[in-house]
Amino acid sequence: MRTEHPAAPLDNPVWASLTGPHRAFAETAPGGLAARYLPAANPFAALADPADPAAWADLAALIGPGETVWLTGLPTPPAGWATVLEIPGVQLDGRAVRGEAAPEAVRLGRDDVAEMTELVELAQPGPFLPRTVELGTYLGFRQEGRLVAMAGERMQPPGWTEISAVCTHPDHRGRGLAGRLVRALVGEILERGDAPFLHAAAENTHAIGLYESMGFTLRRKPVFIGLRTPGADGIRP
Repeated sequence: MRTEHPAAPLDNPVWASLTGPHRAFAETAPGGLAARYLPAANPFAALADPADPAAWADLAALIGPGETVWLTGLPTPPAGWATVLEIPGVQLDGRAVRGEAAPEAVRLGRDDVAEMTELVELAQPGPFLPRTVELGTYLGFRQEGRLVAMAGERMQPPGWTEISAVCTHPDHRGRGLAGRLVRALVGEILERGDAPFLHAAAENTHAIGLYESMGFTLRRKPVFIGLRTPGADGIRP
């Protein structure tokens, strides 16, 4: 079991995941300087070096002209790329969080995707796609057979696992369900030798407050940015 968790992979977590533990979910650019998750699993892409113009050219070739791609960090796109949306975010380090089993939680899988998607659309924790459930462990609470809360694992930079899709049905909030699922995931992540981390939108102060009360600490403030690749003629669309 690993006991040290160098934080460097968190500086470029999508790239570290796609070139590491999540290599099976990667689509890599022709020049090898950019990659993206399979579109049905995760909307994010990454550059080996966001300061390298060749990496941006590689990403444009991978995505295609006039298409939208999501990046995280603080990238400065070259001329010809259009910013579609910017969401200020936070990245939280969970090495100080105590894991705690939740025996009543159920494991969720492919057969649960429709119900998970319905909950995500209602609670809006962030992107959840048809194959997102394959990226890691997903746990949930059911009441009278109905899924009322869930949380799972998304990116996996070496030595780390991101907790994601943390959400609770509005009718069942205030009962600590999300926190219990997060602690259960933290326990499993630590047990296999990784360290937990997560991302949240900076405006989601309620969730950030919950995470900080559990022991998560602010590491950096990335931006989640949607960009449109240059058009076929190389001109900004």
